[in-house]
Amino acid sequence: MAEQATNSRLGRGLAALIGEVGVESAPPSTGRGSRTLPVAFLRPNPLNPRKAFDDTELDELTASVREKGVVQPLLVRPGGDTDTFEIVAGERRWRAAQRAGLHEVPVVIREVSDKEALELAIIENVQRADLNALEEAVGYQQLIDQHGYRQSDLAGVIGKSRPHISNTLRLLKLPPEVQDYLRSGRLTAGHARALVTHDNPVAAARRIVEAGMSVRDVEAIAPGGAARKRRTVEQDADTRALQKSLSDLLGLAVRIDHRDAGGTVRIKYRTLEQLDEVCRRLKAG
Repeated sequence: MAEQATNSRLGRGLAALIGEVGVESAPPSTGRGSRTLPVAFLRPNPLNPRKAFDDTELDELTASVREKGVVQPLLVRPGGDTDTFEIVAGERRWRAAQRAGLHEVPVVIREVSDKEALELAIIENVQRADLNALEEAVGYQQLIDQHGYRQSDLAGVIGKSRPHISNTLRLLKLPPEVQDYLRSGRLTAGHARALVTHDNPVAAARRIVEAGMSVRDVEAIAPGGAARKRRTVEQDADTRALQKSLSDLLGLAVRIDHRDAGGTVRIKYRTLEQLDEVCRRLKAG
């Protein structure tokens, strides 16, 4: 419990540091620990889960940097050599600066551990939506494997719900070919999550890409999906009244299928935050 609290506090501190580095109105030469460094002194962070950099987006950033310079400092830490520094957050800005022909960039220098460097890289990319879902999953798995994090710890550090962490990690179970579709953007994270339990995810992924299927279409072809669509049960007045009462209580769509002495209750949610709220209410009794 103490370790989890420590990790949560650390996560908030790191997120605040990202926010401090992200203040674009501050001039490069001011601020605690802020200075400029030659671009040649900087090295990419090998722990950064982000491996793909979109050329079009990088070209747009390069044009902005060429016109206005790098207005948002990079977060760096001292490297192994005297004159080298490792980029903890801001590799895309560094790449754009090189393309724009800049010789120096503004930086904030911090002494951070490998664990903190990985956390910061993930936090920055997740907050800026720079990671694809697979890179995000790889980053989470690195923290679990290398630093003994639990999913609940990650939720506190990264600022995401636990179901989001769990569902993202499940993407690593997909076959390499399906992961390639996801990495290239031909499949969305929603498509991929629906394929995790599919009997033949590779064939299904090819069908999705070729037919341009929506996530809803994918859910329909998932195991049991067609059967669920075919199965309709006439509800009596009491069941409809109870269904409405639960829907009003939760603020979500509820479906009750009652058969003989048993049945099922389905709660439809649109976001993981809504699922978290349902789980919280159930645990609270």
